[in-house]
Amino acid sequence: MRNIAIIPARSGSKGLLDKNIKILNGKPLMAYTIEAARKSNLFDEIFVSTDSHEYARIAHEWGASVPFLRSDELSTDNASSWDVVKEALFNYQEMGKEFDTVFLLQPTSPLRKSEDIINGYKIFKDKKAKTVVSVCEVDHSPLWCNTIPEDHSLKNFLNQDLVKVPRQSLPTYYRINGALYIIKCEHLMSTQNIYNEKCYALVMSKETSIDIDDAMDFKIAELLITNLEEN
Repeated sequence: MRNIAIIPARSGSKGLLDKNIKILNGKPLMAYTIEAARKSNLFDEIFVSTDSHEYARIAHEWGASVPFLRSDELSTDNASSWDVVKEALFNYQEMGKEFDTVFLLQPTSPLRKSEDIINGYKIFKDKKAKTVVSVCEVDHSPLWCNTIPEDHSLKNFLNQDLVKVPRQSLPTYYRINGALYIIKCEHLMSTQNIYNEKCYALVMSKETSIDIDDAMDFKIAELLITNLEEN
């Protein structure tokens, strides 16, 4: 089975300027994802999808391939990650390279480890899955959340059946953390909903699920990486 890792790293981030190449504890942010992919030994190709020659140069330095740049149409804030993946697969097909399975690895998840990628692929094979998506436990139960009216009244804010229920007795909820998506290429090209048939979860720890969107996320990631290295 031929596997490709696709790491989407366009330039021009607005929330945190050039975050995909911003230096995090001595390395460009995208380097953590490239290294995890390489260390997993699962890939025939590790591709960084970018619109920037500078980003492409940095990706090469850390061991990824960038045989072509992303199109202008898919280099905007509104571009879908899956459209980016499909474009990459089509371009590789034009080059005579086809793959069975694609792994979407967001560079904004620098604490994702090679073991997480390997474990996700094991689930993918063992379950004969069409898709595997990484998740982590939420910090706060959504059962304690609601909208509030204009006057900020909390009347009926909580389900009264839950008011006296201990927090530890509530069911565990999970969220998609964006760190890992594994999908059969054929399935990706034919489905409108990757979360439907034969889609399974890889559960990751909250500590490795940081998703960098702004400066505060970046500082938290720095602290977590420093703590992991010290231990």
